[in-house]
Amino acid sequence: MLEIRNIVKQYANHRALDDVSTHVEKGSIFGLLGPNGAGKTSLIRIINQITAPDSGEVYFDGERLNPTHIGRIGYLPEERGLYKKMEIGEQMLYLAQLKGLSRKEATERIKHWFEKMEMQSWWHKKVEDLSKGMQQKVQFVATVVHRPDLIILDEPFSGFDPVNVNIIKEEILSLNRSGATLIFSTHRMESVEELCDHIVLINKSKKILDGKLSDIKNAYRTNTYRVEHLPSPEPISAVDGLFTLENTVERPGESTTLTVKIAEGKTINDVLMYLIPRVQIHELKEVVPSIHDIFVQQVTARAAHTLIETHE
Repeated sequence: MLEIRNIVKQYANHRALDDVSTHVEKGSIFGLLGPNGAGKTSLIRIINQITAPDSGEVYFDGERLNPTHIGRIGYLPEERGLYKKMEIGEQMLYLAQLKGLSRKEATERIKHWFEKMEMQSWWHKKVEDLSKGMQQKVQFVATVVHRPDLIILDEPFSGFDPVNVNIIKEEILSLNRSGATLIFSTHRMESVEELCDHIVLINKSKKILDGKLSDIKNAYRTNTYRVEHLPSPEPISAVDGLFTLENTVERPGESTTLTVKIAEGKTINDVLMYLIPRVQIHELKEVVPSIHDIFVQQVTARAAHTLIETHE
């Protein structure tokens, strides 16, 4: 759906994007991740043709990005862009018509979305009369009402309570099932785990991680497991050549949880063969790093590397 080739963007003395390349597969939910100031917003603005790259190219659905593609993109910015004094219904009609819908078609679609999101009574309200979460709902509808092929959501859950977060998540998944491709930029790593197929991590203007979510998580697996067992007379110790003991948490009279790192060439079955005669196992779970853990690890490692280069 989107191919980003060697994008460079410079603002005065600040390089916002430094030779960034990635691609967004059609029909995917793509996570655009990075700390504040990493360059995510600069890339989003280039895709939306708000700004242009200094060098590099963007291709949209096989064609070089051009103004005709704007109508096929829906953009929910992190900083909201609603007119505070304007009635919500009229505002939605205005924004939908900017995207190419007739007034009649826009009215039908907006009413459908208002019913779906329980916003029927909001038509004659003004934006300034709504809470932040309610405003966010309005902007979400404005983003998707023209049925864009590519939807870019920048911090879409900002201002929402947990109930409305779940509602928007369900709508995101529904839009994706209907064929829409989504770019999802957020600091909520748990949402990335739930929704995204593919992620790219940008830090200090450079791409440092890119790939399928499942492949990235697999690459960071460390063959570490948590084993919870019922109390036993003898404590479990590390076994050379089989496993090391990373951590032990005891709940007197209830259970003990071991975190074990399996030795190279061994498997969890080998560890279980050792443990089963000694303890009654209650639960076994692999310790797979979360996207939050990987994010922190990569950003921290990058910062340490930069510090070393600076001192050198």
